[in-house]
Amino acid sequence: MEVSYFAIIIGAIFVNNVVLAQFLGICPFLGVSSKVETSLGMGAAVTFVMALTAVVAWPLQQLLALWHIEYMQTIVFILVIAALVQMVEIILKKMSPSLYQALGIFLPLITTNCAVLGVAILMIQKEFNLLQSVTYSVATALGFALALVLFAGIRERLEFEDVPKAFRGVPVALVTAGILAMAFMGFSGLV
Repeated sequence: MEVSYFAIIIGAIFVNNVVLAQFLGICPFLGVSSKVETSLGMGAAVTFVMALTAVVAWPLQQLLALWHIEYMQTIVFILVIAALVQMVEIILKKMSPSLYQALGIFLPLITTNCAVLGVAILMIQKEFNLLQSVTYSVATALGFALALVLFAGIRERLEFEDVPKAFRGVPVALVTAGILAMAFMGFSGLV
């Protein structure tokens, strides 16, 4: 059954949001979401790395299947993601120092972002072709960025609100994340 690209995009961004529905990438979601500016940087970096990961992981999976060693998938993907992030970091440092400075801390954080590995494995499980895999990866990263920026915007506004002392900091952030996840559940009938 051929899945439409529109369904892949809407499903990845809203319906099956990687953070709010699948709970992948929670660490950067809670850790980097205190300011909208840093959330935008992290979202851009994740989008770039997820797109590259899809382009590299899909052919690697075909090789693993050809050699009947699919059980090595997780280890191979972890190594590929780490190598890609390092390669991107080195290239950016030489080619565009300003962009490297802008993304500075976010690139090493992506190496340990389980959302990147999760998306690489999910695109294989869904049996997407290469173009569908790239579309799914980019749309998932955009969904991650959307959730991150929305959450950061809410957290910035909460700094000016009179939050009870027991709820300040992490507790109100977790409650807010739960409410945001419930809001995204409203999209569940779209695809």
